[in-house]
Parts: sequence; C-alpha cells; structure tokens
Amino acid sequence: MSLLNQLIKQAKGPEGFVGKIMIQIMNIVHAKRTRWGINKLYIKEDATALDVGCGGGNAITLLIKRLPKGKVFGIDYAEDCVDTTVKKNIRAVNSGQVEVIKASVSELPFSKESFDLVTAIQTHYFWPDLENDISEVYRVLKEKGTFLIVSEHYKIHYHMERYNTVKELETLLYSMKFKEVKIFEDNGWLCLVGVK
Repeated sequence: MSLLNQLIKQAKGPEGFVGKIMIQIMNIVHAKRTRWGINKLYIKEDATALDVGCGGGNAITLLIKRLPKGKVFGIDYAEDCVDTTVKKNIRAVNSGQVEVIKASVSELPFSKESFDLVTAIQTHYFWPDLENDISEVYRVLKEKGTFLIVSEHYKIHYHMERYNTVKELETLLYSMKFKEVKIFEDNGWLCLVGVK
C-alpha cells in the first residue's frame, strides 16, 4: 500500500500509533475552520448537538462552550477517536454534558428528532452511502434543527465521485427535504448549513 493510501486510511479510521498522531494533526489543522463553521450557526445555549465523526474531539470542545446548558454527543467508528475525544473533553464527559460512543453514521443509534444540531467537520466525504447517511442525519434532527457540513473543497473532489460540487450537495439536501440551505465559502473551504 502506498504512503498516500496509508495516510488516507488513517484519516478515515485512525488506529494505532500512526492513528494517534493523525488525530492530533487533524485537531491542529482543522481547528481554525471548525471555529469558522460553528460560528456560522445560531444555536441556543441549551441545545442538544451531535458531532458525526468526532475525530480528536475538537468540535465537541467548541460546541460545549457554545452550549453551556446543553448536551453534546459524539460518534466515530474508530475506537481511537472515541478514546481521544473522551480524554480531550473528560470534565464534560464526567459531568454528563458530553457523551461519546463508537457508532456509524449509516445507523445512528438515536431516536428520531433527538438533536437541534448535527455537525460533520471534514467527514461527510468518507461516509459510506451519502444519501442514506444524510437521511439518517435528517431523521435524528428535530424540526427546524440544523445540519452543518464543513470541508475543504479539494477533499470533496478527491474522495467523492458524486455530490462533489457545492451545487450537487445543495441539491441533495433539498431533495432530502431540508427547507433551507445556506452556503459559505472561503479560501478553498465550504460551510454548508441545512435547516430541517
């Protein structure tokens, strides 16, 4: 396996020593744009949020600051990501404000209309079946809930054969019955906000 393919595999599902390094790199590299995307949202401080593909826990750290009276859940299908996210947010986990579990976006282990907000920071292009997986996000969102995607354009183009343009993603969300879709772009980054 080439070095590039090994790095892509680690980005999708970090594991072992190299995976732990990859998680830390992602936390550092994505921090600024994670803040940029989350700052595009209006969310009440008692909202309930879910971060899909929580990676190293950076988005969850930012979300708990925005939701001091709310609750934040994180899922990832990589055990090392779950462990790192828990350690990064251990005080909030111990207080019950944060809960992190190993799970897949394809079968979210939550009841319908559980969340005011679902975030996907640099992850949606790895989802196994984007149509199904966004329908799962839609299912667990409350009425008027918000779905946030933040991603680099080149990663969408590189990893996805379909839905790899802003227009296609926007059209997909509207086809899934999202009522409103807002798009923000800045220096090769995309922030897409869909409202149920």
